[in-house]
Amino acid sequence: MNKIWKFFQYGYLMVAFICLIEGIIRWNTDRSRSYLFLGFAIFITLVFFFKRHFRKKVEQRNNQNK
Repeated sequence: MNKIWKFFQYGYLMVAFICLIEGIIRWNTDRSRSYLFLGFAIFITLVFFFKRHFRKKVEQRNNQNK
């Protein structure tokens, strides 16, 4: 099951990258929407790091119990 979560974890980075690109593309045309996309990119990147940290913590706990 952990292998599946690793793939989903990198999916967060792909979504953050897409939001970052959209924010850059829309910067000159619609500044408020650009801020929204850039904010999502930052938020999703933070979620990636939180989930990765939590997953590693759970893996360490599971390895200690074996």
